[in-house]
This record gives sequence, structure tokens and C-alpha cells, in this order.
Amino acid sequence: MVEKFHAELKALKKKVLEMGELANEMLQKSVESLKNQDTELAGWVLSKKREIVDMDDGVEQRALTLLTLYQPMAKDMRTIACILKMITYLTRIGRYGKDIANVAKEISMRPHIAKLVSIPYMADIVCGMIEDALKAFETGDLSLIQDFAERDDTLDTLRYSIFRECLTYTMEDPKNITRCAHYMMIARYLERCGDHACKIAEKIHFMVTGERIEIK
Repeated sequence: MVEKFHAELKALKKKVLEMGELANEMLQKSVESLKNQDTELAGWVLSKKREIVDMDDGVEQRALTLLTLYQPMAKDMRTIACILKMITYLTRIGRYGKDIANVAKEISMRPHIAKLVSIPYMADIVCGMIEDALKAFETGDLSLIQDFAERDDTLDTLRYSIFRECLTYTMEDPKNITRCAHYMMIARYLERCGDHACKIAEKIHFMVTGERIEIK
């Protein structure tokens, strides 16, 4: 019975990792489609929105079944609790990728302003955080997430920098207002995705150690 539970829990963790990889890919490719004005790639991101929702539902159902059948304790219980939180954050990250892809399609016919300000750099940091959080979940290596507070501070700084820069461009030329408004919103989306990565890291830390932390 114990061996079967651990086999099923291992399989469930694998599904969470697959979901995390999809969410991260949706976010990464949405920014890539924006940067390169690639509407086909944006369409690929949009085509995945149902898949990630279905993965969320499927993982949740399997996790609740494991809780009901086996009534796990200690770290096993914390792992399932972590999974139930993670899938919510991962779904939201995928949804932000979908939102950015919609913007990419909407403004694809006009040239970018200032090479998208710092949005691609901001996206690289966020996607790196998500990737490291997933690795920490898979391996239990908390060193991968120990600098998340510093990375999150960098994202906050970049978001405000983008906001100020975009305000300058809109004051210089009213024709820039629509695109800059989109840039500012995307920077906000990316900042929120970084926040979700931090929340995932907090849950992973609790899963591994039994101790709660707050990354801020």
C-alpha cells in the first residue's frame, strides 16, 4: 500500500512538472511573439489555454484522491498540499501568457517603441525563477530559490522603470499611448508572475522543511 502511494505521488509530481513547463513555455513564447511580432507563435500560446486548465483540474482531482485513499502524513502530506497550491499559481502564469499573446496579436502591425523597453529582460528573469522553482520542487534543492527575494526586488524595479519610461514616450507623442499602455500592463503581468514564482518557492520550502517562510 505504501509503495503504491509513493509511486502514485511520484507520477503526480511528474504531472505538476509538466504543467509547470507548459506554463513557463506559454509565458516565454508569448513575450517572444510580442518581441518578434510573430502572430503564429502568439496563436500557439492561445491554443494552449484549455490544456493548462485541464491539467489543473486533472492534477487537483488526483491529489484529492490520494488524500482520500491514503491519508498521508508528514512530508507526504506537505507535498500534496504544495501541489494543490502550485497548480493554482501555474495556471495563473499560463493565463498571463495568454493575455500577453493577445496583446502581441493586437499590436503586431505597428513597430515597437524603444525595442520593447525592458520587457524581454524582465521576462527572462521571471522565466528563470519559474524554472528554478520547478527544479527545487523536483529535487528538494532549496539553494535554487534562496535568492528569490533579490530577484523579485529586481522585477519590481524594472516594472517601475518601464512605467516611467513609457510615460515619457506618451508625453512626447500621443500616438505612443496605446502601445505604451500595453507595455505597462505587460510589465505588471510579469511582475505578478514573479510573485507567483515566489509563492511557489514558499510552498516548496515548507514541503521540504516543514517550516514556513515569506519571500518579500
